[in-house]
Amino acid sequence: MTEHTDALYAQLLGETAPILWSELEPFFARGVLLQVASQIDLIEVAQAVAQDDKTKVSAWLSQQQLGHLQADQASHWQSGQIELWAVVVAPWVLVQERPLH
Repeated sequence: MTEHTDALYAQLLGETAPILWSELEPFFARGVLLQVASQIDLIEVAQAVAQDDKTKVSAWLSQQQLGHLQADQASHWQSGQIELWAVVVAPWVLVQERPLH
């Protein structure tokens, strides 16, 4: 990683936080909520989106590790005790489900 990349990663990490589904619902309704698969690094994805890294983003999209949140997943998150983490990379809000400890 370059120094610039390290700085962006650190910035995004500092802006990532747990969030309640109720706080994410307006973003879901506007279609700007992107789900990140739990097996990949949320911050790495946010960094790639922020840097418009088409190669990485396209790979995650094609592997269905990144994409628009589907209604059935939204219902699941609304009904359960799910730990969600989010980071904003305007205009997107990236969200990831984390296992409860």
